[in-house]
Amino acid sequence: MGQVGSVNARPKHLRFATAPPEQQQRAFIDLVRANPVNEAIFARIPNLPLPQGMLVSGCLYQSVWNGLLGHPSTNGIRDYDLVYFDDRDVSYEAEDVVIKACDAAFADLGVEVEVRNQARVHLWFEEHFGVPYSPLSNAAQSLERYMSPCNAVGAEPDTDGKLTIHAPFGLEDVFGFIIRPRGDGSEISATSYAQKTTRMKAQWPELNVMPLTPEIGS
Repeated sequence: MGQVGSVNARPKHLRFATAPPEQQQRAFIDLVRANPVNEAIFARIPNLPLPQGMLVSGCLYQSVWNGLLGHPSTNGIRDYDLVYFDDRDVSYEAEDVVIKACDAAFADLGVEVEVRNQARVHLWFEEHFGVPYSPLSNAAQSLERYMSPCNAVGAEPDTDGKLTIHAPFGLEDVFGFIIRPRGDGSEISATSYAQKTTRMKAQWPELNVMPLTPEIGS
C-alpha cells in the first residue's frame, strides 16, 4: 500500500530554501515589501540626502521570516537600519545633519530608523567593537563585513520604486532560517554574536543557530 506524504517533506516555511536564485530574489522582494514600514521608507529614500541609500539587515530578513511563518510583518523588528555612502565629508557633524533630516522624514512611522554613513564607519568601529575596520568604497560593500550571511542583505530603491537587492553571500541562509558566522568568525565579537543569536532564536525558534567556533570533540 502506498505511503501518503513523506516523512522527509520540507516544512512550509522552508519552501524557498533550495529554490533557484531568481525565485529566491522575487520572493525576497515580495516579503520585504509586505512590511508597510519598509515600503514607506523605500518610498522616501530617493527624496532624502542619501547617496546609495538602502535598508539593510534585520528589517529585511526578519520581514522574510515573519512572512514565511505567518506572523505580522513587523513582528520582532526592533529598528530599521538605513545606510548610505557619502565620502565628500566624513565628519560626524555632516552625518548628523543627514540623521536629523531622516528623523524628521520618518517621524510619523513610529519606529526607530538608524541612519549611518558607511564612508565613515572605519573612523569609529574599532573603538566601539574592538575589531579593526578598513575603509569602504561603497555602501553595499559594508554587507561583506556583517556577522552572518543571513544578515548581509540590502535593498536599494530607485526613483521609480524598483528595488536592487544586494546579497553578497546569496539568500540561501535567509530562506533556510540559518544563522552562521561569516568566514572563520575571527573578526566577529563572540559577545555580540551570542547576544544577537540568543535574541533571534527566542523570537524565531525555527532558526538553526550555528556556533561561532566549533566545539572540540563534538
